[in-house]
Amino acid sequence: MSTAVATKGLEGIVAANSGICWIDGDAGVLAYRGIDIHELATHSNFEETTYLLWHGKLPTQAELADFSKKLAAARRIDPKIYDLLRSLPKTGTPMEALRTAVSALSFFDPNERAVDHDSNVRKAFDLTAQIAMIVAAFDRIRKGKAIVEPDPSLSHAGNFLYMLNGEKPSETATKAFDIALILHADHELNASTFAARVIAATLSDIHSAITGAIGALKGPLHGGANEAVMRMLFEIEKAGADPVEHVKKMLAEKKKVSGFGHRVYHTEDPRATHLRRMSEDLGRSANNAKWFEMSRKIELYINQEKKLNANVDFYSASTYTTLGIDIDLFTPIFAISRIAGWSAHVIEQLDDNRLIRPRAEYIGPEYPSKYIPVAER
Repeated sequence: MSTAVATKGLEGIVAANSGICWIDGDAGVLAYRGIDIHELATHSNFEETTYLLWHGKLPTQAELADFSKKLAAARRIDPKIYDLLRSLPKTGTPMEALRTAVSALSFFDPNERAVDHDSNVRKAFDLTAQIAMIVAAFDRIRKGKAIVEPDPSLSHAGNFLYMLNGEKPSETATKAFDIALILHADHELNASTFAARVIAATLSDIHSAITGAIGALKGPLHGGANEAVMRMLFEIEKAGADPVEHVKKMLAEKKKVSGFGHRVYHTEDPRATHLRRMSEDLGRSANNAKWFEMSRKIELYINQEKKLNANVDFYSASTYTTLGIDIDLFTPIFAISRIAGWSAHVIEQLDDNRLIRPRAEYIGPEYPSKYIPVAER
């Protein structure tokens, strides 16, 4: 028997070399290709950040214009995909619809089995555009509304909000959503990204890798924490309760307060810094700051009593709700953003590939155990 000790959840295990994303959990640093997330959230946009993740450098003005044009041109979906979405049970969740539709997209890719670098970049353009379209289309279909055709003049963030709501979004809403996409675009070897790399390493296609990533994201231990945060806020509002007293009661009943603490960060999640500000700014501009104010009271209490910091999910809940986005779209929106990082990791994995095949520490019955015939058991 091996004397190796398994690390549960692979916590602290370095499983790959990557040049895409760097995290310093003690210092609260997140950087894409060496550029601090605070700089990107302040100065960049989703298209430029995606270029950075895929190509390892910031684009020139001409390169960014060409990249943005290609991404807008990729906003096309075979009508059969929309027919598929219409055929799904209305009781299904947007994440189930997204997972199903992304898998189905592979049937319409002209070179589905190709896994070379250029083919994967081309497919990444398609998937980045199509995932946003699918989420918006399914939401409208389930509400009995007509699908909105994409507007090539709008940015990726603006076009999604337009296809979702059927009206051109304000500059404030577009900018806020764009920053949210940047903040969620990558986060090293989280569960969904690792799943995508494991699948890609078998030389399976990128659609399979992204479908697997979406499946991992669907799990409540990875995606969905901001949904839980918003449900808590709705519950507090409905009961007319004091936010802090409500949280005290939750803790006394040993219930989890979602949106706090992180597996990697031991200080404030740098993404939460921006989402807190965005939640407040959007609330003030919309004369509807109640979600921010409730969130802030809860954050201060949890920080003081439990010494836990807000993570990316806590303020994204109030941010998205103030933008008028339904709760069950929060996790699909994570995918709309994270497809940039998932694609970058699939491309990086296949550019220097080796099958990912770890070992397990055996803890079963001692070997050799005797086989007993069934009649003697």
